[in-house]
Amino acid sequence: MKTKIDDAKNAGGSKYKEKILKTIEGYKKLSDKDKHCFHIYYGYGKGKTTCVMGLIMRALGAGLKVRLVQFDKGFEGVNEHYAELNTLRLLKSAGCDVEFYSTGCERMNEDGTFRFKNSDEDFKEAKRGVEIAKDLILNGEQDLLILDESIAAVVYHLLEKETIEELIDLYNNDRRFELVMTGHKLWDGLEEKADLITEMRKVKHYFDKGIPIRTGIDF
Repeated sequence: MKTKIDDAKNAGGSKYKEKILKTIEGYKKLSDKDKHCFHIYYGYGKGKTTCVMGLIMRALGAGLKVRLVQFDKGFEGVNEHYAELNTLRLLKSAGCDVEFYSTGCERMNEDGTFRFKNSDEDFKEAKRGVEIAKDLILNGEQDLLILDESIAAVVYHLLEKETIEELIDLYNNDRRFELVMTGHKLWDGLEEKADLITEMRKVKHYFDKGIPIRTGIDF
């Protein structure tokens, strides 16, 4: 038996529809500050930066203003290791309202391995990222602010957790945009501060069978 679209719209799910409608009506009554949320995407699985780049695409497609600050993702000025930034450059040249700030020093060695030990310059760059983020939180006109690897910068001892919590407190004083942070591991008390948390959990990874990171897929 075939079901027409109008009949399908009215069939079943009445309790769920009622819940959605109640949520929509409640949202309309919220203040502008309370309508904006703080997101965290974290975990040791692949996909955190990939996720926020997708969020950027969606926001720009809706005509929103986007600002991205990346921690510990700098480079030597010649070889761009993060292909998604090439896409953002194209979108910006096409008229999209997107700005991005890469902070950090070169981590990739010539043999394809990574430098793990932090240098004095790494700490300086992390602080520079914090200052950029702080200025955007206080003075920026963005609709979406992403602090990529900000949580990871704490886990890898580039920043103190109190520094990131201060940024969150500044945001909470004037929630006029969406705030997003990414990283590998949460610390005690951070979960309570967020409105949305998604964990990227590794179930299986091709690196374990000998496939390294690849341009356009992993970076």
